[in-house]
Amino acid sequence: MKKALVQMHLAVLLWGFTGILGRAISLEAPMLVWYRMLLTGLFMAAILTFRRQWVPIERRDMRRLALVGILMGLHWVAFYASIKLANVSIALVCLSTASIFTPLFDPIMNKGKHDMKELLLGSLAIIGVYLIYRFQQFYGWGILAGVIAALLSSVFTILNKQIASKYPARTMVFYEMSTGWGFITLLLPLLFWYQPDTVYLPQVSSTLWYVNDWIWLVVLSLCCTVWAQSLALNALKKLSSFTATLSVNLEPVYGILLAFIFYNENREIIFLDGSHTLNMGFIIGMSLILLSVVLQMLRLLRPGLPAADNIRERGGIES
Repeated sequence: MKKALVQMHLAVLLWGFTGILGRAISLEAPMLVWYRMLLTGLFMAAILTFRRQWVPIERRDMRRLALVGILMGLHWVAFYASIKLANVSIALVCLSTASIFTPLFDPIMNKGKHDMKELLLGSLAIIGVYLIYRFQQFYGWGILAGVIAALLSSVFTILNKQIASKYPARTMVFYEMSTGWGFITLLLPLLFWYQPDTVYLPQVSSTLWYVNDWIWLVVLSLCCTVWAQSLALNALKKLSSFTATLSVNLEPVYGILLAFIFYNENREIIFLDGSHTLNMGFIIGMSLILLSVVLQMLRLLRPGLPAADNIRERGGIES
């Protein structure tokens, strides 16, 4: 049990590092995602081949996996755009609203009924996002991109849920990464036309080891995606539903703390214009979002629920 708990928290910590690496990598969001999905797909293909774990996919399910891969690619583009346009902390706070949007969209996509309590929790999160925007308007586009990332995350989570139990997670991840990469590839000409000065090769410095996009892209793909997924799936075999779900919901907390440590973002977002005046709008807005997430998590942690469905539905991949 102790080993499983360490594995789960290490996986969540690695997921928390994705935002830090997104800010460290100099590439624009679409190019960053293009490389991340390419490298992750290659790593997954190597693992599946080495372990002889290839599993045939039904044509109907392949179409769904392709759609999930496209949505996941767009989700990552929006998430990293939010980091580039704002910062890691704001992107993660906005992304945390995905756990509220998912129960709102699920009844629509699966022809169910909405729960009034979930609608109220969703409204609480929306008010929180508005307050952050109201008092952080210079990060407006970054906040919008973060909310879009959360919406897309909710949709592909629901789609993944319908086939998550049919195939191994690594197989699903490979096909989702591959189709997502292919879709982003088709969109790149639009990026180059709209932004002709876009840098398409990772930057490398011969003198500063930390200015090396290739290193961070490999770490992002291999450690924060492939290794983190393996750790989480192994830990799920022994952890309870409450422990697993609580651990996963700590991802934005870990990410924000890491952003405070590495980039001193606490001064960027809590204080106004570099002064010592507290930005109460951001603090109240973030508190409302986190409160809505915690309340929703407590509602979901009812006896009899499978352990960490959220991880399985996503194929073990977080932001």
